[in-house]
Amino acid sequence: MSARMPIWVGDPSEGEGGELLQEPQTKPHIQTSAVKISLDLLSNPLCEQDQDFLNMVTALDTAMKRMDAFNQEKVNQIQKTVIEPLKKFGSVFPSLNMAVKRREQALQDYRRLQAKVEKYEEKEKTGPVLAKLHQAREELRPVRDDFEAKNKQLLDEMPRFYNSRLDYFQPSFESLIRAQVVYYSEMHKIFGDLTQQLDQPGCPDEQRERENEARLSELRALSIVADD
Repeated sequence: MSARMPIWVGDPSEGEGGELLQEPQTKPHIQTSAVKISLDLLSNPLCEQDQDFLNMVTALDTAMKRMDAFNQEKVNQIQKTVIEPLKKFGSVFPSLNMAVKRREQALQDYRRLQAKVEKYEEKEKTGPVLAKLHQAREELRPVRDDFEAKNKQLLDEMPRFYNSRLDYFQPSFESLIRAQVVYYSEMHKIFGDLTQQLDQPGCPDEQRERENEARLSELRALSIVADD
């Protein structure tokens, strides 16, 4: 009678895990551009001619540099607590995939020898056939034991591996959330302070828009910018 094939566990190299290993991208372009704008404004000749304008640009430059510093701190925190753990988690997959491949090879050897045993079992039980059947069964035994050991190892350890992912990644996710909370809290404070420095008491946004539109109309009325 042929031996029953044990249950196979799915290939861990397929399905879950691939997306998590894609390294997150950080994009500090906005902060870098903002710092450059404030530096360009500081070099504008208007800063030498208008003290109020210089004060506004200086306040903006200070805020942009603070924003850039906190952004870099956030990037460093994410690199340390999220990206690096992701890379370490990904490093286990080659060994895991190799264990799956070894199990698959053992399964192929098992099936090949099992088919050989079944072939002799179906033949007429003559002396030579019984001798070959005995030899085939002897060849099958260590191969079957090897397969069953590899299969049992995966069946036992794969669920533990998958179940451990939450425990492994939870500290990274918590750290990511904390880094974002700190960053955006500081951004709120930085721009709140900047608003207080630049704000003109008693001047609502609607009035500022009307004043800016009036100045723009004056500029458009100049002959040097008039349409031909």
